[in-house]
Amino acid sequence: MAVRLLSCVILGLVSWGWSTTAVAVDSIVQLEQHDKGVKATINGKPFTEYLLLSKTKPILWPIIGPTGQAMTRSWPLGEAPTEKRDHPHHRSFWFTHGDVNGVDFWMEEATPTKKPGTTVHQSFELVRSGTATEPARLVTKNLWQDPNGKTVCSDTRELTFGGDDAARWIDFKITLHADHGPVTFGDTKEGSFGVRVAETAKVEAKLGGKIVTSEGKTDDAAWGTRAAWVDYHGPVGEKKERLGVAILNHPESFRHPTHWHVRTYGLFAANPFGLHDFEKQPAGSGKHILAAGESLVLRYRVILHQGDEKEGKIAERYAAFAKEK
Repeated sequence: MAVRLLSCVILGLVSWGWSTTAVAVDSIVQLEQHDKGVKATINGKPFTEYLLLSKTKPILWPIIGPTGQAMTRSWPLGEAPTEKRDHPHHRSFWFTHGDVNGVDFWMEEATPTKKPGTTVHQSFELVRSGTATEPARLVTKNLWQDPNGKTVCSDTRELTFGGDDAARWIDFKITLHADHGPVTFGDTKEGSFGVRVAETAKVEAKLGGKIVTSEGKTDDAAWGTRAAWVDYHGPVGEKKERLGVAILNHPESFRHPTHWHVRTYGLFAANPFGLHDFEKQPAGSGKHILAAGESLVLRYRVILHQGDEKEGKIAERYAAFAKEK
């Protein structure tokens, strides 16, 4: 695949809804396409890489924050001496679900009785340079296939990249299409839009990591609750800089405000389907059926910021994000 270098100059941050939080008004995001995905840099510095297939799914890894620190766990893609080797399916930044027409796309290890599904890259729909009001944007189409290679459904992923002096962000919008027949998204906690935070930032590391929701829930009390946004912050890197990852759930997103499968061991996931586990409702209460030809949209903004949720101005940033159409 030919290498293409596209640069995006983001000058119109006010029109993008960041007038209250942006420090810099000129960020250059470059997207370099290669045979395994797309690499992103911001102002010439490493940002992230979209990998077409990591074990069973597309992911983003590594993800570098505003101070140059990696903001997600390296393992199982890389090695770090302090990282626990648990949950190998928690690959940095991903989207899957544990029950789609009975197929498990969340787990990736086969067992004697169960094999996982695979999300297969189909095409790049758009890799677009920017204008004064439009940031760097990547759009892909993917097929969700069962262990026998039969397509269950498909998705369109739209990723938008930006940054300023205080933070970097990635918008992630996914449209799930029932274009191969009806699709049932099952009621399970194992899903769906996930990030695995840096090992030193997790609460269980006991180095000062903390989970905070828009509703004031913290740490273990945040699990399974609904919130417009959640922030997971703690010390990162050799200098133990206090940095955070916030995930914002847009009001137009399916079942907003979403439930959060966020754990003190570092998993940070938004899941709108797991009502049985999260709210102790009858089994199946959270499932959603798409009739053939229908689709649903989930929309998030991931912010990599300095300090805690207050220093990162996450509430203010969410207010701006919520106004975007």
